[in-house]
Amino acid sequence: MTRRPLDAVLYEPAGAGRKRRAANRRALQAARTNGRRSEQDQPQSDPLTAGAPRTSAPYSANRRLPLLVDPHRATTRVLRVAYPFLAEGGLGSDGTYIGSDVFSGGSFVYDPWVLYQARVITNPNLLLAGVIGSGKSSTAKALITRSIALGHKAYVPCDPKGEWSSVSEAFGGAAIKLGPGLPTRLNPLDAGTRPSAVPVGEWQRVVRSRRRALLGTLAESTLGRPLSAIEHTCLDLSLDSVTTSAEPTIPDVVVALFEPDADRAAAVGTSVRILTTEGREVSHAIRRMVHGDLAGMFDGPSTTQFDASLPMVTLDSSWIGAGGNDLALRLTLACASSWMEAAVSDPAGGQRFIVYDEGWRVMRDPALLRRMQEQWKLSRAWGVANVLIVHRLSDLAAVGDLGSEARALAEGLLADCSTRIMLRQEPDQLARTATLLGLTDVEIATIAKLPKGRALWRLPNRSFVVQLVRHAREAELFDTDARM
Repeated sequence: MTRRPLDAVLYEPAGAGRKRRAANRRALQAARTNGRRSEQDQPQSDPLTAGAPRTSAPYSANRRLPLLVDPHRATTRVLRVAYPFLAEGGLGSDGTYIGSDVFSGGSFVYDPWVLYQARVITNPNLLLAGVIGSGKSSTAKALITRSIALGHKAYVPCDPKGEWSSVSEAFGGAAIKLGPGLPTRLNPLDAGTRPSAVPVGEWQRVVRSRRRALLGTLAESTLGRPLSAIEHTCLDLSLDSVTTSAEPTIPDVVVALFEPDADRAAAVGTSVRILTTEGREVSHAIRRMVHGDLAGMFDGPSTTQFDASLPMVTLDSSWIGAGGNDLALRLTLACASSWMEAAVSDPAGGQRFIVYDEGWRVMRDPALLRRMQEQWKLSRAWGVANVLIVHRLSDLAAVGDLGSEARALAEGLLADCSTRIMLRQEPDQLARTATLLGLTDVEIATIAKLPKGRALWRLPNRSFVVQLVRHAREAELFDTDARM
């Protein structure tokens, strides 16, 4: 039988017998008596205690009192039953199963729409970052494909490595392959299907705004600079000239840019000669979509349609990105995003993930960043969750100089992601990661030593370390090392 001091054990074990309780009472009474005696025997002439008020407490809380209790030692697996308030409750059971919570041992589930309704997160957007080989692709694919069983859908507007095609087809979706020489062609100026709840006049204004934004993005991305006022006017007039057609295309816009309409020019107080001269660079920039390295992909009516009823649709741009042509890849993403906006903005389109894989390759363009920022801001209105996948946050340094518009836009995308999924980062990247995401020292130390498939899930006020659990079929389907 072990004797324990009062300051070490302040309770008697359940089921203690009468002898035990009697012994404890005697020990406590003896301590009180000794305390009073020591207080009475204390000399009043002691300079350290002279004039000090006499305490009314029979004994001090710091005095070590011997109480007889049974010592007990157990693991946290057992003690979590005795102390359930010490166990992490997770995010609930309503969502997509991801894996196991490393600290609590329980299941970890996640659903951005459920958590937004519960006010756990402020927006449904996600950031997923991890070095090559850390399990980044498997984590993203597991989240997306398992969410299909809950009724969610997914769209990958730009897949530069072609990794999502087999995944989409395996789950009953479609993979649209784009590239020079391939038969598939998309018309980014397609109006799409008008939602039944939207009036015709309002829908026409929405379509016109979307087409105009796309043309501006294409021109600024190709020229590498913002457009001047007269160049904006050239685009406006050329778009108005081709909207009389039932289904305008990019070649129609190019013709209208090189041959402005005299009546429309006079209506805005200018001439055909001025529009032709001042809009020459814009005309040649848009012409690249017809006669340049992107010819055959966006220069005519669409040969396929965006089927919003499919669980997943991916746009395989590996034929474009294989040559390292980042500009062509960014232009393709801009066209593909505009092509699918009609279906995504439909109130009856359902909840959908929009995945931007290899985000570092498409974030170097300020015009495209502004377009992505608009989609981030409209995520709640559209009911979509944008997923940005990058290798490391230092990739933002390649976006633009410190203090530039491009850097501010890129960092704004990170700020608009309530959920940050961080897999292992290299040691030299930890300081930058902590600064951008506001991580604690403990979280940074955790990220530095995460094994493959384990990630830190950071929400606004909580964080979890989650080990991804995959089925054997998933491990085979998500494998990105087959060629190695």
